[in-house]
Amino acid sequence: MALTKKQTKQLRALANQLNPVFHVGKNDLTDAAVDQADDLIERRELIKCAVQNGSELTAKEAAADLAERLGAEVVQTIGNRFVLFRRSHRDDVEHIRLVRE
Repeated sequence: MALTKKQTKQLRALANQLNPVFHVGKNDLTDAAVDQADDLIERRELIKCAVQNGSELTAKEAAADLAERLGAEVVQTIGNRFVLFRRSHRDDVEHIRLVRE
């Protein structure tokens, strides 16, 4: 699912007020870390992540790798932080209503 420019703009605005809930550390993206991120994105749909100083990955590399492994979309990357979006399959989650073009 590719995001349109309007949808990306909407998600960036929503992510602006979020704090990072997932951190990529010195072990980079292990299977356990990817499982944790999968659980987080399934519960929230939109997550902000941060790459810590000990990591060998840049934020763009970590975002691209994690998005590919989760089947998510990269919304934005700024500095050492990035935002990912994926529609949740759970019914108990308040879904984000994306604008249509």
